[in-house]
Amino acid sequence: MSPAAPPNAIAITGASSGIGAALSRQLAQSGRVLALIGRDRARLEQVAADCRSKGASCRIGCLDVRDTARLSDFLDAFDREQPIDTFISNAGILDGRHADQEVEDGKTARLVLETNLLAAIDAVHMVLPRMRQRRRGEIVLVASLAALVPLPDAPAYTASKAGLLSYGVALRDAVAAEGIKVVVACPGYVSTAMADIHLGPRPGEISADAAAALILRGLRRNKDLVGFPLVPFWLSRLNLLVPEFMRRRGLRGARFHVGQNPPPALPRDES
Repeated sequence: MSPAAPPNAIAITGASSGIGAALSRQLAQSGRVLALIGRDRARLEQVAADCRSKGASCRIGCLDVRDTARLSDFLDAFDREQPIDTFISNAGILDGRHADQEVEDGKTARLVLETNLLAAIDAVHMVLPRMRQRRRGEIVLVASLAALVPLPDAPAYTASKAGLLSYGVALRDAVAAEGIKVVVACPGYVSTAMADIHLGPRPGEISADAAAALILRGLRRNKDLVGFPLVPFWLSRLNLLVPEFMRRRGLRGARFHVGQNPPPALPRDES
């Protein structure tokens, strides 16, 4: 009799709420090991409890993904214990123009880019070398439809997601021959705590559970891009091809600003 296959090991950033929490719960099953990474310990513990009730084992990394040293240590330790099969980079923040501003400030722009783009790329390169050695693995990068539609109310958010999209599609081609899948998800409006600070229209909004299910279906099918809702996704892909005056007119009814929602304090330890 051949030995049983090792349990799947999955690491997820931004796992404490929203799409990340929904992905964690939907991936939880007996024999699976999940590394749940986020900044809010109480919410992480609740997600872990939900996953354990489904038979999964969980490791918690309470940290900010911009803290590359701590994130690298956590992922390295997890991978030594159980080689990572799937890495989902979901952590991100939404910020942009506030009610008293015409455009976001430089500090906001830098924070968004560091969190949504640079930290995500750093994290990929913490898990990619071992995946390449094993010649197998899956990487999911959660971007946004904003990657395809420049948002004047959140230029840095748009840039961070556009950069992540381009990076993921390019990386997919670079590592495909080594047995590694790279999938980029571009959700539209999803009902999450982060979305609640988006003060403006949110057409086609879906639940985090529905978004997670669509992302996982795309991963199973090894799609390069997973975009939803379907019609806005395809309209978004055509967006940069239309004349500027048409694009501005189309976005006029989608203007928004960002409400105040300060991020939680950085955790003091990982225990």
